[in-house]
Amino acid sequence: MRQRASCQDKGKNQTILHKLRQKSKECLPVFRKNGADVLVELLIEWGVDHVYGMPGDSINAIIEALRQRKDKIRFIQVRHEEAGALAAAAYAKLTGKLGVCLAVAGPGAIHMLNGLYDAKLDHAPVLAITGQVDTAVMGLDYFQEVNVSRLFDDVAVYNQLLISPVQLPAVVNQAIRTAYAEKGVAVLAIPGNLPAMKMEKDTRYTSPRVAKGTMQPLAHDVDAVCAALNQTDKNIVILAGKGARGARAELLALAEKLGAPIVLTLPAKGVIPDRHPYCLGGLGLLGTRAAYEAMQKADILFMVGASYPFTIYLPENAFTIQLDISARQIGKRYAVDIGIIGEAKSTLSQLNERIAYHENREFLASCKANMDKWWKKMESREEAESPKILPEYATRAMEEVANDDAVLSCDVGNVTVWAARHFRCTNQHFILSSWLATLGCGLPGAIAAQIAYPERQVFALCGDGGFAMTMADFVTAVKYDLPIIVVVFNNQKIAMITFEQEVLGNLEYGTGLVNPNFAAYAQSCGTLGIRVEKKEDLLPALRQAINAKRPCIIDVLVEADEIPMPPKVLKEQAIGYAKHLAKELWEEGRMSLPPILRL
Repeated sequence: MRQRASCQDKGKNQTILHKLRQKSKECLPVFRKNGADVLVELLIEWGVDHVYGMPGDSINAIIEALRQRKDKIRFIQVRHEEAGALAAAAYAKLTGKLGVCLAVAGPGAIHMLNGLYDAKLDHAPVLAITGQVDTAVMGLDYFQEVNVSRLFDDVAVYNQLLISPVQLPAVVNQAIRTAYAEKGVAVLAIPGNLPAMKMEKDTRYTSPRVAKGTMQPLAHDVDAVCAALNQTDKNIVILAGKGARGARAELLALAEKLGAPIVLTLPAKGVIPDRHPYCLGGLGLLGTRAAYEAMQKADILFMVGASYPFTIYLPENAFTIQLDISARQIGKRYAVDIGIIGEAKSTLSQLNERIAYHENREFLASCKANMDKWWKKMESREEAESPKILPEYATRAMEEVANDDAVLSCDVGNVTVWAARHFRCTNQHFILSSWLATLGCGLPGAIAAQIAYPERQVFALCGDGGFAMTMADFVTAVKYDLPIIVVVFNNQKIAMITFEQEVLGNLEYGTGLVNPNFAAYAQSCGTLGIRVEKKEDLLPALRQAINAKRPCIIDVLVEADEIPMPPKVLKEQAIGYAKHLAKELWEEGRMSLPPILRL
């Protein structure tokens, strides 16, 4: 009887417990996703696996949503929102994928602007998410209120202020889709109260998809190009831009058929190997003498994915063909005889099937001979004797230790010249702020590259002026254990501006720098820092940094007065520099000849 009663009591207890549970469910509110949950889940659906940003009050709900999904999407905390935007832009340039950055309302949003302009001008797909003041106080000059819609109007291809969480799915999808389609910046401004609002239902009217395809040229344009090239034996030069990236084999096949040398714009460095027999290097002040002379002798110019701004270095009266994926670029900067719209790889493949082999190789041979002379000149500068380390040698040393698939994130300034001329790319990926040319891009670019390619070597090549602008974010590399190698060319001055002042006939003013010991700074961040003052110590330092497998700064004391000689010195430049030397002697009682001019 006791056993039966016990079983009955147990059954009654379970029934009561079940009723209590049901009652509690009825009393508790049904869990619903908030706006931040939907936003972050959409990013994940689009394949975004990390976001650069700095936490703050107007985006706290978004940060919490990221935390809850940290196994699927990483939040990379930066020390300055500009660095986050520059990193997002660099990631997009490297991979073609969406770069994402996040900032608080007001100052955080403003800080992002420089990096977003870098993305805009280099045609990189980036999504910038910024907070805004709560909807209840918008338009009342509230604390940290900035008109973000107006702020980002020029930089963005899509710019939207949200006012309801119901908008989120469709607007986020449209923003990302537009960034991809137009290769530009999309901005979402989200009031601080909106991400925490509960969604009545998670309704998706659009999908996280963007259609991709290859733009094919029109048949009559292909006919026109083939007819023009097959009916000439004149001097042909190919100018390849970053639009030719990914079409190496097709580009070289075209050059082989035409007997045409290839000149590269700076963003196209690495499209073909720098030491390839058909490569004449870059053009302009950062370029080679061989490229300059080839352009002066060109009868036909074939531009492939290039929109070169410095037309003074292009031929004056050449018959010009321009291939570009965007109709906006055809004839934009230079008079064009034939424009052909299409993706470089597939279009060049079609052309190669129909273009005849050109027997005359005299022009190509003369260009090769000029390029051989140029390389010998560069090698002589790399090996020249100097009390301090020459930047040309320092760059060549980096080339010696770099793996074939390494990434080189180059800052702006004289280091850009040294990298363009003295780091011979084979298959390395070279990135920089090519159109905005913003100082400080080297370090954020390296951070993004190491996140994108964790198994590759990543170098940041920086001048002391550029590195100092974003050096606070070196601790970001330390925090996330990113084994980037930052090589700082320390010459205690903003050297390129110094040179510009001198060729204008002026004295150097306002360009000197007071620098910390950058190696000691790295050590204070808890990682490896090496200071190099002697030429023979540089290669061992680079190898030590590579083997360390952790973030490192190599502080290289380079010759301060080495100047980036242009491939051809113009008359005005020579006269201006002579005036500078005369002023220096007259006003300061000295004449500081750079090493390259010393006898």
